[in-house]
Amino acid sequence: MSIFETASNIYPRSIEQRLQIENLIAPAAIATSRLTEGKDAIAGLTQTPKTLPPRYFYDDRGSQLFEQICELPEYYLTRTETAILQKYATEIARLTGACELVELGSGSSTKTRILLDAYHKLGYPLHYIPVDVSAGILESSAKQLLADYTTLKVRALASTYELALERLAPTFLPSRTICFIGSTLGNLTPSESDEFFARIFAALEVGEYFLLGVDLQKPKSVLEAAYNDRQGVTAAFNLNMLQHLNWRYDSNFDLQNFEHWAFYNETEHQIEMHLRSLRSQTVQMRSLNLTVEFADRETIRTEISRKFNLKTLQQQLQTRGLSPVKTWTDTKNWFGLLLCQKK
Repeated sequence: MSIFETASNIYPRSIEQRLQIENLIAPAAIATSRLTEGKDAIAGLTQTPKTLPPRYFYDDRGSQLFEQICELPEYYLTRTETAILQKYATEIARLTGACELVELGSGSSTKTRILLDAYHKLGYPLHYIPVDVSAGILESSAKQLLADYTTLKVRALASTYELALERLAPTFLPSRTICFIGSTLGNLTPSESDEFFARIFAALEVGEYFLLGVDLQKPKSVLEAAYNDRQGVTAAFNLNMLQHLNWRYDSNFDLQNFEHWAFYNETEHQIEMHLRSLRSQTVQMRSLNLTVEFADRETIRTEISRKFNLKTLQQQLQTRGLSPVKTWTDTKNWFGLLLCQKK
């Protein structure tokens, strides 16, 4: 019997014994968050050009709409990355060896199952640390995973990425892999990406791994179709941000007076999603004591999604101490998965 089989056999069997949920967001931080609630919206809507942070996409309806987006025929990102993982997960597991998996922005942990299956088939112990700001999502997804993987241990962290990376405890397994998949890196500006890579480097020990999924540069027609689907689901998702602001901040955005506008900025290599005002209008956000004036055709930028050049990104990672071990893409080179190691 290998030491890995022994480790698996000594794991407690009940879900309750194998699950630990830790809330790293301190009560003081929660109180501070309540005091500053809405300040990001005020800042974005009083500057020129206007912006809103993507977090306002995700009320209950927004989350449901995003799940629908992932199933759309035009939205290649989710299924392309999933196919890459399905094809190469065993190779990834062999390269890293037995390791603890940390996933930033874990959500429902759907793609994580592909990796867990690969490590399980190789006889490695399963130890998973999902990180998400929603404790409720963490608990529900973790319990489902634990029901399906009887030797899995989960230590879920309700936390921001930054705080979780600072507070990772040493692993008892031979190594650790931090996963940041789904092309979420594309939502960060170049300077934010640099800061993020520095945090990853600081969180890893020498020899440990970083698994990164990114959307790659491709024809404008493909990109713009993915964010302007024929069913109008992405448009509804974007416009729902205004409905979210209406109930959250007692606002009076009239959704009929705005339209979805998404385009590929070829200079910056990024998709930009905007909400465009169809007339001159005034909006009241009563809870924030804010009046917002819109000119005809004025926009609010709601999201960026940067698209990457693989060689350039590999060089950036290398210079930040995260040395690419191997890179995988789909047959069209639309999406990339990079395994890096701290040197």
